[in-house]
Amino acid sequence: TRFVVLLHLPNGHDAIQVRDAMIEAIQTLPHQLRRSLTWDRGNEMARHADITLATDMAIYFCDPHSPWQRGSNENTNGLLRQYFPKGTNLHQHTAEDLAAVAARLNSRPR
Repeated sequence: TRFVVLLHLPNGHDAIQVRDAMIEAIQTLPHQLRRSLTWDRGNEMARHADITLATDMAIYFCDPHSPWQRGSNENTNGLLRQYFPKGTNLHQHTAEDLAAVAARLNSRPR
């Protein structure tokens, strides 16, 4: 769907914190946006089964070294660089800052 949700993770981004933030965010989405999620193979998704159980949303993982399997994600990362250049300390941004960027991306034609 190319719908962007940015998670505010002020206390780090380990698997537990990502799990908790994702469950909370996913539960706010309309059901038509909760069909599936494709992710790369980062350690932050070690608790993916917990997310699936809590949200009833399937999570798929790309094959290693296969960024073409995540085309929308790679495109979105490029768009995010307009707001957060590489090397930006994301701890300086609030949840409201992230929500504003997500709203801009979600209302932008792509």
